Amino acid sequence: MTIDPDGFPAPPALVEHARRFHAEGGTPAVPRVAATVLLLRPAAAGFEVYLIRRVAAMAFGGMYAFPGGGVDPSDSQAHVGWAGPAPAEWGARLGLSPEAAQAVVCAAAREVFEEAGVLLAGPDGDTVVGDVSGDDWEAARVALEGRQVGFADLLAERGLTLRSDLLLPWSRWITPEFEPRRFDTYFFVALLPTGQRTRHVSGEADRTLWIRPADACDRAGDGELTMLPPTLVTLGQVAACGDLDGVVAASATRDPATPVTPHLDVRPDGEARFVLG
Repeated sequence: MTIDPDGFPAPPALVEHARRFHAEGGTPAVPRVAATVLLLRPAAAGFEVYLIRRVAAMAFGGMYAFPGGGVDPSDSQAHVGWAGPAPAEWGARLGLSPEAAQAVVCAAAREVFEEAGVLLAGPDGDTVVGDVSGDDWEAARVALEGRQVGFADLLAERGLTLRSDLLLPWSRWITPEFEPRRFDTYFFVALLPTGQRTRHVSGEADRTLWIRPADACDRAGDGELTMLPPTLVTLGQVAACGDLDGVVAASATRDPATPVTPHLDVRPDGEARFVLG
C-alpha cells in the first residue's frame, strides 16, 4: 500500500469533534501512554496479522485494531522477570527512561495476553511457553484482565520470564489533539510463538480475524473494514516488507521514538482528510 500524500478520508463524527473543539477553544487532553502489538504468523501466501474489532461501546468502537491498551500502574513492577534487551536499551530505542520503557514493554506483553491469549514469556531467555489455552491459564488471564493480579506476579507464580526480545519496536502514534480521549501509543511487532494460538477472549472485541496485511488494506479501501490511520498505515508498512524476515529486518531500522500525529485538514470544498505529521 502506498501512503496517499493527500491523507485519508475523515469520518464525519471526528470532523464534528474537531470543529467543536476548535470553535470552543478546547484544551487538548493529556495523552495516556499505551502499547499495541501486531501479531504475525506465516501463511500460505506470505504472512497474516491478527486484528480485533472494538465493541461499539468503547473508544474507537467498531474500528479494527491490533491488541493493545493503556499502560497500567502494575506494568511498572520492578520485580518482573526479564529476558532480552535491558530496560535501559529499550529506553534508548523508545526515547524513554528505563523505568518508563519497561512499563511500555510490559504493557505490550500484558495486553496481547489479555486480548489474544498469547503469552510472550518462557522459563528462561531461550524458550517460550507452548499452549496456554487451558482452563488454568484462562483463569490467570481473567484475573490479570480484572486487575486481581499484576503481570509480574502472574509470571513469577509460574516461574516465567518476560521475553522482551520477542517484541520488535515499530512506531509511535499520538491521537489528534481534538479527541477527548487521547493515547500516546507505541507499536510493536511480534511473531506468534510456536505452539500457541490466538483466542477470541477479550470482552473489548466483538470480532477477530487473521488476514494478510495487504488484503486488510484492500478491504479497508473498499469500506469492508473500518480502521483509523495508525492501523491502516502500519498494515501498509508491514505489507511492503514482503515476508516475515523482511518485517524483522525493517524493525531494526524503524524510528519508534518520534511520534506521528494525524492532523485534520478541511479543504475549501468542505472535504475533510487526515494528513500525517
